[in-house]
Amino acid sequence: MMRQPRRSPHDSYETETTDHQTETETILLKHLPLSPDSPSPLQRDSHLQFLIRNLIQGFPSRYISQDASQPWLLYWTLQSFSVMGVALDPNNKQKAIDTIMAWQHPDGGFGGGPGQAAHLLPTYAAVCALAIVGRPGPGGGWDQIDREKMYKFFMSIKQSDGAFLVAHHAEVDVRGTYCLLVTVHLLNMLTPELLEGIPGFIMSCQTYEGGFSSASQPYFSAEPEGPILLDSPRPPLGEAHGGYTFCSLASWVMLQPYLALQKPSLQRPSLNFKTLLRWLVQMQGSEIELGGFRGRTNKLVDGCYSWWVGGCFALLSSLGIVGAHGRDDNHESSTAREEDESWDDIDDSLWDRAALQRYILCAGQHPAGGLRDKPPKAADSYHTLYCLAGLSAAQHNVFLSSTRQDAIVHGWRTPPESKHEQLRQACFSHSLSWTEEEGTSRVLGAQNNRMNATHPVFNLTMTHTEAMMAHFYKQTIPSRPKKT
Repeated sequence: MMRQPRRSPHDSYETETTDHQTETETILLKHLPLSPDSPSPLQRDSHLQFLIRNLIQGFPSRYISQDASQPWLLYWTLQSFSVMGVALDPNNKQKAIDTIMAWQHPDGGFGGGPGQAAHLLPTYAAVCALAIVGRPGPGGGWDQIDREKMYKFFMSIKQSDGAFLVAHHAEVDVRGTYCLLVTVHLLNMLTPELLEGIPGFIMSCQTYEGGFSSASQPYFSAEPEGPILLDSPRPPLGEAHGGYTFCSLASWVMLQPYLALQKPSLQRPSLNFKTLLRWLVQMQGSEIELGGFRGRTNKLVDGCYSWWVGGCFALLSSLGIVGAHGRDDNHESSTAREEDESWDDIDDSLWDRAALQRYILCAGQHPAGGLRDKPPKAADSYHTLYCLAGLSAAQHNVFLSSTRQDAIVHGWRTPPESKHEQLRQACFSHSLSWTEEEGTSRVLGAQNNRMNATHPVFNLTMTHTEAMMAHFYKQTIPSRPKKT
């Protein structure tokens, strides 16, 4: 029997914020499991029915407000299937492909629906959805992507400070930068021209708290030959936020091969990882909040941040932040632990992976199917994916394997008419070297709760990531060792 956890400290000065916190804790207490190691089982069939109903019958009328997010609705649905280990039949795959291609803008990129303006965020969602259901050849979607026009669209919204507008006549948003970087990595569209200035922009979005905001304010000197971007001041706009932080950190990880190829004489942008790690750790809720994550300081826990914040620890580990998550296989691991071993031998001093699983399983599941922010809210496609992806991140140790990267580099074959080969080879091998460490997955409760591992940067399965990148880079990817 779990003991009654302590409520959050209260300074006796009641505000709307403290009222909401107290109310949330009261509700979450009702979802506290009888035993910490026996949470509610994953209602897999109910969640699949929720997703199938939306996909086949159509979304409920309340989704009308999401008319400009049609690629996202499909991506959230398809990737939820993938994380749970379910694939579509060929007929529904083709319907999905045809639907996605109707969103492609005639001038490049994808819009939020047929006839809508091209936008970086639905472009990411459409390309990732095609990674899941698409294929090469006529009608398969992959070869019908107009990459030349897409690249021109990307360059047309690039700003002089390294940022990108999310669409023509729109705003700068670091989420758009992330969406662009994932797209050009998957589709083999990387160029130094496109990447120039992005690291400096990412760095400028980091706030005093350690997390990242949506954008920054550039300042320029008034020179006769034209304005020159100043290194300082370049203040971030807004407070640190879990979604912006994941997108900034994942972008930083993707940029590592590009930064490694820069001349040593150039001053390289850098991030403050100490404050970032502290902020991320502080976003995990207390015991009375069941270990869920919040997205901002003094906000309520929310299931979607299971991925946006919980997914950041694997990214930090890939950058050498000790103890964040994972390891490097330059060093031989100890004997693989059994799946049903206790958690006592796991260093969870930075974040509590078991507690996050407990939050998702006990508070994140809606009784009618689908996953949610928290009770008593309704389930939706967005929270369904990011709760499941967060569950995966908490269960699996996925790390950058130098052994895997060496094998990919060794198998590289120079494609015909190759441009920027050194950059593209480095980014290709870096993106595909993520590996799940065998024997270290920790599934809270029954094995039915287990999710597939997902790519820490792209949020696609490795199978879908490898298939799409192998096609567009014209490479044969070495097979992975079979699990014993």
